[in-house]
Amino acid sequence: MKISIFKTVAFVALSVTALSCSNNDIMADAQSQPHSETSKEVSKTKTYKVRFGLISLDGTKTLSGNHDVGSFLAENTVTGEVYDTYYSGGFQTLPGYYEGIPAGSYTFSAMQGQGGWTGYGSVTGTVSDAQVDADGYVTVYIPVTWAE
Repeated sequence: MKISIFKTVAFVALSVTALSCSNNDIMADAQSQPHSETSKEVSKTKTYKVRFGLISLDGTKTLSGNHDVGSFLAENTVTGEVYDTYYSGGFQTLPGYYEGIPAGSYTFSAMQGQGGWTGYGSVTGTVSDAQVDADGYVTVYIPVTWAE
């Protein structure tokens, strides 16, 4: 039991460290564009589908494979609201998905999986019509900061 508590405390400490590592250039290759007042009103109610992938330590982007990810998170930088894909505590198959995120600025991150073999950083980006790709998703790549 004491080992479980120690692992939990260590996980939280590593997560805080990993989440503080941010890279703003990892959103899929789209730039935000200015909106008119009308589009601002529409964006308050419109939601988007987000697809999560990973960037490995060597910089390779991937949207496939099984990875030690417990959950992908999107935290609105203005409201603080968190959207969590929580699937399970263990390995997940990429890509991860979240449907229904409103437009806005977010910090995207991933939580360690049950194995604790991988640490993740975060990326800050905007969710809007400008970031929707040909598949209908806003694709976000979370950087891997360390792996065992």
